[in-house]
Amino acid sequence: MSTYKSEFLNTLSTRGYIHQNSDAAGLDALAAKGDVCAYIGFDCTAKSLHVGSLVQIMLLHWAQQTGLKSIVLMGGGTTRVGDPSGRDESRKLLTLEDIEANKSGIQQVFEKFLKFGTGPRDAIMVDNAEWLAKLNYLDMLRDVGRHFSVNRMVAMDSVKLRLEREHEMSFIEFNYMVLQAYDFVELARRYNCNLQMGGSDQWGNIVNGIDLGRRMGTHQLYALTTPLITLTSGAKMGKTASGAVWLNADMRTPYDYWQFWRNTEDADVGRFLKLFTKLPLSEIARLEALSGSEINDAKKTLANEATTLLHGREAADASSETARKTFEEGAVAEGLPTLPIDLSAGMGILQAAVLAGFATSNGEVRRSIQGGAIRVNDVPVSDERMQLTLQDLNADGIIKFSMGKKKHVLIRPK
Repeated sequence: MSTYKSEFLNTLSTRGYIHQNSDAAGLDALAAKGDVCAYIGFDCTAKSLHVGSLVQIMLLHWAQQTGLKSIVLMGGGTTRVGDPSGRDESRKLLTLEDIEANKSGIQQVFEKFLKFGTGPRDAIMVDNAEWLAKLNYLDMLRDVGRHFSVNRMVAMDSVKLRLEREHEMSFIEFNYMVLQAYDFVELARRYNCNLQMGGSDQWGNIVNGIDLGRRMGTHQLYALTTPLITLTSGAKMGKTASGAVWLNADMRTPYDYWQFWRNTEDADVGRFLKLFTKLPLSEIARLEALSGSEINDAKKTLANEATTLLHGREAADASSETARKTFEEGAVAEGLPTLPIDLSAGMGILQAAVLAGFATSNGEVRRSIQGGAIRVNDVPVSDERMQLTLQDLNADGIIKFSMGKKKHVLIRPK
């Protein structure tokens, strides 16, 4: 039973979001009075965030839902440097044009989870390029850099682990933690921000910000991190055979997103309902108690609720209906993902399966064929040299291409 006074920390605690907290009692007292302004930073390294960022987005959502101020910090400045946390090699340096394009792509997701505006509890979105791009190097060294101990910086996991593995870390990456700490100070000064949240791999960077704030005379700052989200199987959250589970609909369709959640492992369903939906805990407890084949009802609820949050109820219902027709009726549902292919000269079954995202290599496809998992128009494929041609189009002018029971695409001729 939680002992927190604030609805904010009670909610995060009971739903499984809290891993570390720099001063739980102090933060709880402020949150109980509504005096917390929380931020999370998101670097612009791709055109979409992926499902691995969803826990952080939900943190900001629950902060706003419990009466607190939320800030989404876009890393237009820090993306130019690259966060070394959890990596064995340097990130590719992006052009300013690429960073701006990526920023435009990922901004659209937040409006699904947060209410933005000018009200006291409305969320705001800012870009750290606003202050980082204007920094004078000598002033930065004198006013900010002098507060950092190289001994402590080298001891940080983001640096230490790289060095222990004898992987090179560039000087520009070494500066990332300084910039992130400075972000916290700037947000404290500009917006009275007092809480930075993030994944557990960000703990050292966030604590650096708290220490820098103390040295540079800000009000008291706080840190809160979430646990690393992994599957019961040990796999990393959001990694599939077809790649990352992107949040933007043009990079992963609502149906594929729905299917990702529908395929959740049995042991993870209850935990994911708490983390990735807004369902009441009493309803989640009921769904967690389901066993046997009934666990599929809980998985469908997870898929429906998670998809509704991101893509809306209409898209979730359409995805659910597509799945029902495909799996329960065996029909060719129009809502399935489509793959346009030039069939005039034919395409090998191995290449088509990789293009469809069923596997990442021809070897994987061969093994699936040997196991009877690859089907064309519901007929198992036995010959790995098979060519898909215009002759394989069904009466509707498409090919239903499947792997196992849960992966289907509709191939349409170009």
